[in-house]
Amino acid sequence: MKDFRIEAYGAVGDGVTKNTAAIQQAIDEAARAGGGRVIVSGGTYLTGSLTMHSYVELHLENDAVLLGSPDVADYPEHTEAKHVDLPMLPRWRSGCLIFAEECRHIAITGQGTIDGNGTHFVVKREDAPYGWAYRRLALPTPPRVVFLTGCSHVLIEGVTMTNQPSGWSYWIHDCDWVRMTGLNIEADVSYPNNDGIHINCSRHVTVSDCNITCGDDCIILRANSASLKENKPLEQVTVTNCSLTTYCCGVRLGWTNDGVIRDCTLSNLSMNDCSVGIGIHLPKYQRRNEPTFESSGGSDVGREATLIENITFSNIIMDHQVNYPISISICPEDFVLVNAIRNLYFTGIHARGPKFPRIEGRSESPVENVYFSDCTFEKTDGSELEGRLHRVTRALYEKEERPMIIRYVRNLHMNNTSFIAL
Repeated sequence: MKDFRIEAYGAVGDGVTKNTAAIQQAIDEAARAGGGRVIVSGGTYLTGSLTMHSYVELHLENDAVLLGSPDVADYPEHTEAKHVDLPMLPRWRSGCLIFAEECRHIAITGQGTIDGNGTHFVVKREDAPYGWAYRRLALPTPPRVVFLTGCSHVLIEGVTMTNQPSGWSYWIHDCDWVRMTGLNIEADVSYPNNDGIHINCSRHVTVSDCNITCGDDCIILRANSASLKENKPLEQVTVTNCSLTTYCCGVRLGWTNDGVIRDCTLSNLSMNDCSVGIGIHLPKYQRRNEPTFESSGGSDVGREATLIENITFSNIIMDHQVNYPISISICPEDFVLVNAIRNLYFTGIHARGPKFPRIEGRSESPVENVYFSDCTFEKTDGSELEGRLHRVTRALYEKEERPMIIRYVRNLHMNNTSFIAL
C-alpha cells in the first residue's frame, strides 16, 4: 500500500493554517491510485470537513493531531449525498469532520488524536442547577465528528478522540462489517449530545477494547430508518471489553419508533459513574406536525414499530450509577409503535447504586422473556452521591422503596440473583 503524506500536498502542522484542501487532495490522490495510506504526522493540522473514498486509510501517527476547525461554516451539509435523505437525519444535520458515503474497505487508524475543537461550539449555562453545565450553540447545530453511511468493511483502530463539539463522536449509519477497536473517546461530560459510538441500522459491527467517557450515551444501538430509502435492521452487533463513563446511559438500545434491533451481545463491560447502566427506552417524542417538534429535536424519530429481541448482556460491573442499573420502559401512548421487546438475557451483572432495576412494558405490549442469572444488585442509601446530584440529566435522584419496579412483564425468570438493600 502506497503512502501519501499530507505535507507533500502543502499541509502545515502549526495548529493555525487551515489544511482542508491539502488533506483532501492527499485522500483524493490515494483514491485515484487505487488505494493507499494518507499519513498525518508531526504536528497539529487544522481542518474542516474531509471526505473519505474507498480503499483509503487515514493514518494518524502518535505525534499527530487532526484539529477540527472552530468555524461551523467549515462543516457544510453534504447536499450531494445520495445514500440518505438529508431532511430526515437527526437534527437535520450531515455536517461532520470526517464523512464517508458508500465506501468500501476504508480505515481510520493510528495512535494519534482527533480533536473536535468543541470549546468553540458550546456556551456555559448560567442557570443550570443540575445536568450539563454547557449547552450547544444555536443552529446550525455543531457537527458530528465521524459520520459513515452506506459503507462496508470499515476499520477504526487505536485513535484517541477528544473535545467533541456536542456532536456524536462516531456515527455508523447503515453500514456492514465494521470493526472498532482500541479507541479512546474522551469527550467532556459537561457538554450535551456528546454520544460515544452511535450504531444505527447496521450489521456485523464489533466494538472492542475501548475507553469511552462522554456527556451523552456511550454506546447506542438503534434502527431508525427514517433517512434511508428502505427499512434496515440493526443486527449482529458485538460490544466487549469496554470501560464506560457518562452523564447518561452506558449502553442504550432503541428510541421512538425504531425498527428491528436483534441478535446482539454486550459483555465484559465496566460502567462507572453513569446515570443509567443499561437503558432500553421507547419514549414519547413529538409528532412532526406538533408545534414544538423542531425545538424538541424531534427529527430523531423512526417510522416503524419497534422490535427488540435476542439481546445478551453478560459480565458487567456497574458502580456509582446515579439512577437505575437497568431501565426498560415503553411509553403507553399509541404514537409509540411497538412490535415487541423480548428475549433479553442478563448474566453476571453486578451493580451498586441507589436504585434497583425497573422493567415497565405496557398492557398490550408487555416486555417478554427476561432472564436474570448470577446477578447481584446492591441498593445504597445514596450517600455516595452527595455532591454529584447536579450531574443527573435524566431524573433527579429520589429514594426508591420498592425492591424492583415490574409492570406489564411476561415470563420473568431469575436464577441465583440477589437484591440487597445496604
